[in-house]
Amino acid sequence: MNFLLSIAFVLCWSSGFIGAKLGAGSAAAVTILMWRFLPLAVVLVVVAVVSRTSWRGLTMRDVGRQAVIGVLSQSGYLLTVYYAIQLGVSSGTTALIDGVQPLVAGALAGPLLRQYVSRRQWVGLCLGVSGVAVVTLADAAAGTGAAWWAYLIPFLGMCALVAATFFESRSRTSVAPVVSMTVHCATSAVVFTALAVSAGAAKPPAELSFWSAITWLVALSTFGGYGLYWLILRRSGVTEVNTLMFLMAPVTAVWGALMFGEPFGAQTALGLAVGLAAVVIVHRGDASSTRMCARTIEVRRTSCSSRP
Repeated sequence: MNFLLSIAFVLCWSSGFIGAKLGAGSAAAVTILMWRFLPLAVVLVVVAVVSRTSWRGLTMRDVGRQAVIGVLSQSGYLLTVYYAIQLGVSSGTTALIDGVQPLVAGALAGPLLRQYVSRRQWVGLCLGVSGVAVVTLADAAAGTGAAWWAYLIPFLGMCALVAATFFESRSRTSVAPVVSMTVHCATSAVVFTALAVSAGAAKPPAELSFWSAITWLVALSTFGGYGLYWLILRRSGVTEVNTLMFLMAPVTAVWGALMFGEPFGAQTALGLAVGLAAVVIVHRGDASSTRMCARTIEVRRTSCSSRP
């Protein structure tokens, strides 16, 4: 089940970058994001009012915490991704820049969550960053028209998602996925509607491509990608879900090349191969760490049971 969930998560999360590219030609980023979340938030709030079972036992502080997580993991993260793609950064490069999230999460997992990160995992994480650098340079050299500072924007979104991940991981209250998604989407709807109205970009275009992109984003990216993100986070932990981020880049790069003709040369392939190697190394390091911890616990139990 974990394997199938991981495959579905990678495909659905990658679809978000493709959906952003689909809508980039018909409307501004805030317009797309407003109409992606506004109807969805209305539906989720109505469902929440009708079915209140999942909300029992939650305090206003719990809901407020989920609202902050929504601002970081949806509003901040998605706005930077969409803006970078509209500036000309390819979808595959944007996905790979976001893929350095495991390095930041790995660096903070020890002091914040007291999770052990092995040397092998650090090697894999640093290798993943090298892959990001190779693909970013290849994208810039391909003449996509993006300014140099546009490649820094996805890093801001990655940091926002890392912050949301740790904020959720440190929470002591278990919140049902339907509750967290409702609060996150409602918060994002408010944020993006306010931004769109203030920018005079609230009116949606009548083009079919715009509404096709909205349908794509709601069905695949929000319900599929975002919902599976928190589900896998609860089932497998921070290291597992963040390591899967490295797989977004090759899937998105191939997808973008086939659909939009985005650059995909030898240097891009090399960078993606380095990222995939990082995934293998980090996963093996995680498995080794798990076995080591299990052996340590078993030794301690045996030692304790043999004491008089």
